[in-house]
Amino acid sequence: MTLTKRYDFVLLFDVKDGNPNGDPDAGNLPRMDAETGHGLMTDVSLKRKVRNFIGMAQTEADGAAKSGFDIYIREKGVLERNHRTAYKAIGAEDELVDDGKKGRKGSADSVERARQWMCGNFFDVRTFGAVMSTGVNCGQVRGPVQMTFARSIEPIVALEHSITRMAVASEAESEKQGGDNRTMGRKHTVPYGLYRSHGFVSSFLAKQTGFSGDDLELFFKALESMFEHDRSAARGEMSTRGLYVFEHESELGNAHAHSLFDRLKVQPTEPGSPARSFDAYAVTFDGQTLAVGQSLDAATGVKLTRRC
Repeated sequence: MTLTKRYDFVLLFDVKDGNPNGDPDAGNLPRMDAETGHGLMTDVSLKRKVRNFIGMAQTEADGAAKSGFDIYIREKGVLERNHRTAYKAIGAEDELVDDGKKGRKGSADSVERARQWMCGNFFDVRTFGAVMSTGVNCGQVRGPVQMTFARSIEPIVALEHSITRMAVASEAESEKQGGDNRTMGRKHTVPYGLYRSHGFVSSFLAKQTGFSGDDLELFFKALESMFEHDRSAARGEMSTRGLYVFEHESELGNAHAHSLFDRLKVQPTEPGSPARSFDAYAVTFDGQTLAVGQSLDAATGVKLTRRC
């Protein structure tokens, strides 16, 4: 099913006693806005969780990805291997012959056919886009789905905890410890934070990559459930708390995204008191609270639906 409408969406999720997105350049501290103290989570981190969910949900019994739902940006993946597979699939293997040049540019026709093959076989390429011009050239794709950094509704508190490991990794380390075998470490958590991210779906770009209505539905399901299958001790409890989708009647859109987003308010119910659960906030659109599955007319030609 071809997309013929524009979509914008708001994603709300929270973290409790965990680190949603540590910064490796800051000792893995939770990412924060240095001026306001609000917590941040990168768009890349959110897309990683979507990719992991799709890779898990769209897998055959033998462990192989279902046709059209492979993942291009995999953990520990080698991207050029996928490029070479694309050239072999389109019958352009002769352009992969090593002639001593750095990289393989490929003919314009082969690059375009390889780009189309990548879009058809990799869900994240036709969804988020990709730069595939390094090494074996498969072109570049501008994805129809884009997401912003997530930002916490209120400033967060980043806590640091001392932890003890009761074992060591090697005999040499044991001798150095004098047989005590206890080592100290650090763990960073956020007591509680409710985060908000905005997203955009372009039907024009969807036509270029082959991103379909079924793909969009699968993407929304990933946003709803991705934290349920991404548990770890470091991340504590993370949950999707709301997915609000604005569906426009036209491809160009019937209202500005920012004007719609501004009307969706997330406010503390007891300002000044530290929040420790989602119940500490009220989510309203023009003063109205939406139940899961409820829809309303947000503007002329725009329908707002709360999916979860």
